[in-house]
Amino acid sequence: MTPAVETGRRVLVAGGAGFIGSHLCDALLLRGDDVTVVDNLCTGRRANIDHLVANDRFRFVELDVVDTEAVNEAHGRLGRFDVVCNLASPASPEAFATLALEILAVGSIGTRNLLEIAERDGARFVMASTSEVYGDPLVHPQPESYLGNVSSIGPRSCYDESKRFAEAITMAMHRTRGVDVGIVRIFNTYGPRMDPGDGRVVTNFVGQALAGEPITLYGSGSRTRSFCFISDQIAGLLAMIDAHIVGPVNIGNPHEVTMRELAETIVRLAGSSSEIIVSALPPEREGDPERRCPDIALAGAELGWAPSVGLEEGLEFVIDHFRTHEGLQP
Repeated sequence: MTPAVETGRRVLVAGGAGFIGSHLCDALLLRGDDVTVVDNLCTGRRANIDHLVANDRFRFVELDVVDTEAVNEAHGRLGRFDVVCNLASPASPEAFATLALEILAVGSIGTRNLLEIAERDGARFVMASTSEVYGDPLVHPQPESYLGNVSSIGPRSCYDESKRFAEAITMAMHRTRGVDVGIVRIFNTYGPRMDPGDGRVVTNFVGQALAGEPITLYGSGSRTRSFCFISDQIAGLLAMIDAHIVGPVNIGNPHEVTMRELAETIVRLAGSSSEIIVSALPPEREGDPERRCPDIALAGAELGWAPSVGLEEGLEFVIDHFRTHEGLQP
């Protein structure tokens, strides 16, 4: 059963200048909440939230949530929150290679700092975790009960283990200190405001297609992903904010496609002449999951949530955004 929506709350969004975080801010403000964003702009972009600055219910604080002293000082100035949402983490393959230590720090120290704010304020804490906690899954599709097949030492481990630790400390604070928590496991999400240089497959393919460059598939192109459009992802996050369940809950679109199918679809929708070429998997992509698809039965049962935007419809939005805002044309 979908919970009644309580609006007018004070919400802290860590990582709110990022792709998903900025869209969450839009939705919270639209329904009447007050929103404070903290972001160190490591991978977040001011452009994602510039349109919100004039709203008197929005506030932005440039802050690294790993800096405990700065977090506590800012909390003293900002006052009490009703909800704390933790979306603070670099989350792209490029970041795994260049910001590994920062990712581990924000998943551990940063998450604890935000949990302690929620504890002090009696706020609901929503942890944005990831499908990466399942690793290269041996169970398909992946239910929340699946414990995963994760390497703790591979190139992706900084992100996988950061999020697994973040889930663990979230549950520890819930069990030992009674913090009201909810954990969402986000699957591949796409939409406007993605950083074109972040190394994710949708941004890579759209950028290459609009530039008329060859689209590079690693391996045979048979790896699969399940892509959730940003508006569906935000609806799932809002439902978790408003719910009283702990989770974890998968939020993703169970429509599974191969990387070759994705590339072909993007080339067609973009009206591009790009050829599709095959390349060996580079070392930094070691451990890249072969298949990825969420079991969303729990989200339907507990949150009344299901995705509604089809892949082609969503990709058209992304292609149009890249043309109009990033200046790319085929």
